[in-house]
Amino acid sequence: MATRPIGIRPDQQPERLDQCRRCLLWEAATQAVPGAGPQHAPLMLVGEQPGDHEDLQGKPFVGPAGALLDQALDEAGVDRSRVYVTNAVKHFKWEPRGKRRMHKTPAQREVDACHYWIERELAEHDPKVVVALGVTALKSILQKPAVKLQASMGVAIKHDGRLVIATFHPSYALRSPDAETRESAYRAIVEAFRHAHQLIEKHAP
Repeated sequence: MATRPIGIRPDQQPERLDQCRRCLLWEAATQAVPGAGPQHAPLMLVGEQPGDHEDLQGKPFVGPAGALLDQALDEAGVDRSRVYVTNAVKHFKWEPRGKRRMHKTPAQREVDACHYWIERELAEHDPKVVVALGVTALKSILQKPAVKLQASMGVAIKHDGRLVIATFHPSYALRSPDAETRESAYRAIVEAFRHAHQLIEKHAP
């Protein structure tokens, strides 16, 4: 009979993120990376996981993908100071490649373990609209491991009393192999932010 490795506690309910041992990603990460933004943000952006820059600085979206995200928010007319940004997984999952730490996609069990924190953030900040940046974030928010990103784009999905919009992660717009795909992905991100902003304005009291 298989035994659970020491340190994996998906049933654990820690009060602080730095105490989390619900999966083993904390062992290789520099630190947990919490979300950042105002207490009552009408818009929440959820990415996949921290990258190398975020892992070292302890803040979400501070690397190249974060710069692109800020650019897209500005172009969409969204006030960055009113946005809460976070990730579906709070520790950087990576593998060595020479001297570099390269991003590695989180396993579904790691996404599931970290959903505990997403639930807490949603309850605390109570956003009207959530934008899922990439399929990992979308799976976490909707709790549907089989959901497809592109099939979910272009519409506002009603889920647990709020609206969810799906789009590409900014890193996809940075790393796609050809300029046309990069531009198309960036445009989709801007449009998703613009759509989210319009929905918030429409339902503002």
